[in-house]
Amino acid sequence: MSHQPDWITTPLTPALLRGHLDLERTPHGLLPHRLPDRARRQIPDQQLAVVEAQPSGVRLVFRTRATAVELDTLPTKRVYEGFPPPADGVYDLLVDGRLAAQATVAGGNVRLITDMVTQRAELREGPAGTARFTGLPARDKDVEIWLPHTEITELIALRTDAPVEPAPDRGRRVWLHHGSSISHGSNAEHPTGTWPALAAAGGGVELVNLGFGGSALLDPFTARAMRDTPADLISVKLGINIVNADAMRLRAFGPAVHGFLDTLREGHPHTPLLVVSPILCPIHEDTPGPTAPDPADGTPRFKAVGDPAERAFGKLTLTVIRAELARIVAERSADDPHLHHLDGLELYGERDHAELPLPDALHPGPEAHRRIGDNFARLVFGTGGAFAAGAPASEEHLPTIQQIRRGD
Repeated sequence: MSHQPDWITTPLTPALLRGHLDLERTPHGLLPHRLPDRARRQIPDQQLAVVEAQPSGVRLVFRTRATAVELDTLPTKRVYEGFPPPADGVYDLLVDGRLAAQATVAGGNVRLITDMVTQRAELREGPAGTARFTGLPARDKDVEIWLPHTEITELIALRTDAPVEPAPDRGRRVWLHHGSSISHGSNAEHPTGTWPALAAAGGGVELVNLGFGGSALLDPFTARAMRDTPADLISVKLGINIVNADAMRLRAFGPAVHGFLDTLREGHPHTPLLVVSPILCPIHEDTPGPTAPDPADGTPRFKAVGDPAERAFGKLTLTVIRAELARIVAERSADDPHLHHLDGLELYGERDHAELPLPDALHPGPEAHRRIGDNFARLVFGTGGAFAAGAPASEEHLPTIQQIRRGD
């Protein structure tokens, strides 16, 4: 006869969650957001409205002796009409920082994308489900449950077979990162397999990931959200979405970057701030956007449809953006010793692409995420890097950072 645990239900509170900027109370439970309410009210399209609610980097963190854990959730899954549905999102459970178990939740809502260009969609409601983990070690331990990085996830109930308490502050620095779908985790197989999660583990820091698929567009409301978020370390990875959307010309791009950095410095005047240029993407190295779907072989792929001749009129390519970001950081760092630059080709360049090509011509696959995460940890968190261990935290935010670590 199988033994049924004596379940203890623990209220889901902010003290148990990390990696989010806001929590919305829904009819089902709690919905983590990666942008605050004020910023969400300024979002101009459904693309960003959806991806900011996909909890990349958001995790439950608690201390317990439990050997069994259940988490009830209501996922919302994104499906593109005409393509096979993706696999169910993965929940990663870590014990004392190491991946110990994985689970999925079937069912849930389905957001059916009927037009890949306009992101027009219809919502089909479905049932909630449960992520189950058993066989955990019967000792006091820190447990983290990283939520699926590409599924909107409403948290309903947490059950364990032993009491739960918030994990204590481990004194780790908070790393606030903003980027595109590559930072969000597109094509990564599970939430701790995204390159920022891997880099954070390598650097021993607490991650707040504001990687937004298709939406790293130098939006002022994102800059203000970052300005107002306590952090010891900040990075912004800019460029690929500007080209994808054909959103700017060179004349507008430079001042927009300055404005974004100016806003960050309003709230974080002395925090180490790293500007990262795009990784290699052959379709856009010398060809401007926009980017368009290229379903020629029946699988989601992308192509550049701009005209290289239009570079003469200020259209942006990745080579142009890399040069402009390097120039801007070099000029600003004369007055800002805590501002740093990293060429994205050092994270993933021609040799990496030859070994680990982009499977859809735009996003890295799982092994390339590992490569990028390892390179970032070595170059940025390693000796001599912009975020090297022992670098001073931002003094103006230290009390609030401690509050975030405690979940206040």
